[in-house]
Amino acid sequence: MVRTGQPAWEGNLLTRVVTVGDVAVGGPDPVVIAGPCAVESRAQTLELAHAVKAAGATMLRGGAFKPRTSPYDFQGLGRAGLEILAEARAATGLPVVTEVLDPRDVAMVAELADVFQIGARNMQNYPLLREVGRAGKPVLLKRHWAATLLEWLCAAEYVAVEGNLDVILCERGIRTFTHTDYNRNTLDLNVVPAVREMSFLPVVVDPSHATGVASLVPPVCFASVAAGAHGLLVEVLGERTRPEDALSDGHQSIRPSVLADVIARLRTFTPGAVAGTLA
Repeated sequence: MVRTGQPAWEGNLLTRVVTVGDVAVGGPDPVVIAGPCAVESRAQTLELAHAVKAAGATMLRGGAFKPRTSPYDFQGLGRAGLEILAEARAATGLPVVTEVLDPRDVAMVAELADVFQIGARNMQNYPLLREVGRAGKPVLLKRHWAATLLEWLCAAEYVAVEGNLDVILCERGIRTFTHTDYNRNTLDLNVVPAVREMSFLPVVVDPSHATGVASLVPPVCFASVAAGAHGLLVEVLGERTRPEDALSDGHQSIRPSVLADVIARLRTFTPGAVAGTLA
């Protein structure tokens, strides 16, 4: 997974393209993975699946299992949530990205989802990484908020050694001394071109968890793609849903109408085009 050589902006270091259905992650066009933070109900998820599809998203995200800091917070619907996501995929054609927390649940998630998401908390859960590596489906691996680039890439190796090279890296911000109303985590955009120099794996950015504020998500989306990200992982709230009514992360979720504007503007530039201007 780790390589040395000329900078990524030189344009001669190939990125592995991870194919999910008809979606190519790592190609010239940025992918947008969008949907609710958590699958809360069938109606909510189907509404948002159709909305993000109409906005131009290429994959659907949604948490059936939710790792929460407090054990008393909403933990997701489990298998019922996975079945709702599978129904949303059938209705929209969008491949499903969802988190798996426990090695014992890998087979069940594999049955109903298209991409395993490994959350930041589980980046170094090596038994889980090995299990998803053996499952034969693409893996979206989030960087832990305290992990170095090398630790992140080594976590990807745990998937790779099981024979699965279809790993998508996801930067979601690191923990620093700032934690305010503009900064849930500090987004380390430096790491995006660094990944492209050191690894052949595609890299996407999660601006929702980095900012924690819906109004800040769009400009960070543009900055991420300009830095060379191959895509975005964005949380979306219903057009008429109050953020405080969401069971998790409502205040960092953008509306479908905002997502549509972001995607329309992203079509004017790509990582390859930006790299070309800097070479």
